[in-house]
Amino acid sequence: MGLSAFAVLSDGRKIDSPRFLRDLAVSGLGRTRLAKSVHDAGWSAFVGMLEYKAVKHGRTFAKVDRAFPSSQICSACGFRDGPKPLNIRQWACGACGTVHDRDHNAARNVLFEGRRIVAAGRAETLKTPVERR
Repeated sequence: MGLSAFAVLSDGRKIDSPRFLRDLAVSGLGRTRLAKSVHDAGWSAFVGMLEYKAVKHGRTFAKVDRAFPSSQICSACGFRDGPKPLNIRQWACGACGTVHDRDHNAARNVLFEGRRIVAAGRAETLKTPVERR
């Protein structure tokens, strides 16, 4: 959305701008140990800014529903392994045996689901030409 990189890490690696965003239950996160971080970040304000910038720059903006089981699905074969407690950070797929980092696997699944939403034409904002004044 106008930036060359979403973030630059302390070791100099650049993180590309996110293409898809998973909707979060901010009120639920507000009751956890992450409460201060979540409320400080102003999640809904952040999402609103992303939507506004997408429209302004003629980009597609898609939100993946918070109920989407991103950490339960194997990103290699699509097998749904079921819920796991949050302390499980790595797991092996029961169907194909691929070993997953929980967060990396969830991020891949959000990417795949976002692409599916856009392909189905159900994105929040679709790419449209922008009139510049």
